[in-house]
Amino acid sequence: MKADDFDKKFDSGEDIEAFLDISKARRPGLEQKRVNVDFPMWMIHRLDRESKRLGLPRQSIIKIWIAERLKEISESPMI
Repeated sequence: MKADDFDKKFDSGEDIEAFLDISKARRPGLEQKRVNVDFPMWMIHRLDRESKRLGLPRQSIIKIWIAERLKEISESPMI
């Protein structure tokens, strides 16, 4: 199918799912990359306590907290 025909179907509200190969779809920016970070033991102990309290793995807590902080600083005005 030519792109123009595909666009016309999409624009007219037709179901185009049959023309897509969703198995190869990717969401940009969500690829994973492994990094190693060294933490002092006091941080590990506190992370483990919080992990147990919340019922979440340590790695999940670290990801959540970093994501929250990055969102917070991206929304704050630059000085």
